[in-house]
Amino acid sequence: MVNPRPVLSSWSRRLLKRQSTLEPSWIAANQCFVHMGSSASWQSTHETISCLRLHQNSTLPRIAVRSFQTVPPRQAPHSSKSNNDQQPNRSPPSDDSTANDKTTSFQTSDPPVLTWVDQYLPISWQPYARLARIDKPIGTWLLLWPCGWSTALAATPGTLPDVSLLALFGLGALTMRGAGCTINDMWDRDVDRAVARTQTRPLAAGDVTMHQAWAFLALQLTTGLGVLVSLPHTWYCFQWGAASLPLVAIYPTTKRFFPYPQLVLGFTMNWGAWMGWAATYGSIDYSIIAPLYLSGVSWTLLYDTIYAHQDKQDDSKLGLQSTALTFGSDDDQQRNILHGLALLTASQWALVGWQADLSPVYYAGAAAAYGHLAWQVQTADFHNPHNVMARFRSNSGVGALMFASLAAGRYLV
Repeated sequence: MVNPRPVLSSWSRRLLKRQSTLEPSWIAANQCFVHMGSSASWQSTHETISCLRLHQNSTLPRIAVRSFQTVPPRQAPHSSKSNNDQQPNRSPPSDDSTANDKTTSFQTSDPPVLTWVDQYLPISWQPYARLARIDKPIGTWLLLWPCGWSTALAATPGTLPDVSLLALFGLGALTMRGAGCTINDMWDRDVDRAVARTQTRPLAAGDVTMHQAWAFLALQLTTGLGVLVSLPHTWYCFQWGAASLPLVAIYPTTKRFFPYPQLVLGFTMNWGAWMGWAATYGSIDYSIIAPLYLSGVSWTLLYDTIYAHQDKQDDSKLGLQSTALTFGSDDDQQRNILHGLALLTASQWALVGWQADLSPVYYAGAAAAYGHLAWQVQTADFHNPHNVMARFRSNSGVGALMFASLAAGRYLV
């Protein structure tokens, strides 16, 4: 995580000073930074946030506001002075939005911070990059790994996976994960405004309009179509790829009426398990790919339930569904269910190895991946959003381990 204070004292301040020669709103915003000066007090920082917020409807990038929200409050240093000699405490502004923003920044696992998107992309591109979550690659990896698993399984015994096919799937995962995020935020923009962790998403915050989001989604889907028609066995792959679109479209709505929205997400995220084999052979061996796909579904149900615990209080208040709520409020019960999902996933991995006649090295890798899942479940603190987010993100390693195991299991036959 980038430490926001040094960045703001250099990069952001230079940016504001340069733009302040052009636009009055930037002049006022620059004064907000000057107002902060060298003070490290929480009150002064909070006042700077409020000052910046006055100009957030201008061309001032929201990163200026979002970055200050990552600065944690500092406790007053111990002093030998009496209380009468100390300056009176200044209360933070009473504005409701300010209070909400403070809660958002320090009680969620995913606070807004400066990223490479904010530092290197043109300002006009930044909201779209955040809408597609390209600064948060974990979702792209989780979408890509089932494609890689299937491609590794489809390799001829004694050979490695097709690199050109993996590259196409990589581009497709990046594009379609972004499209899925755009659809999700379009459907959930009103809900996102009421959930602490998602209030700063571009549509919820007003950085992108619905008209702009529709145009961006059209660009994403067109790019995804270009990748799809570049695959071998084009017509067969096109049919399989198009069959996933209803899942992509309906998933964001399932949390409103279905107690297991993570199950629908599992069916959606792991569709690539069909695609790798289809692109290689122009057909599907269901005895191998069906258990591979279902292993991904149970895996997703596990990791996204852990992830959903950070939003469960907001979901409960808003009447939204989540397996973090459906599986009950008792931590031991949650843990037992998740351990069961880990075992189900591992058993399906074993079935894949048996059906595909993979070498013993595959089973060693699958066993290690299962051990990682068991560790996630056993060490998850369902009441600590930072803890559950760390375990969620670690699943990229699980996917990589399974890919390496499948590739080695096929190569060393």
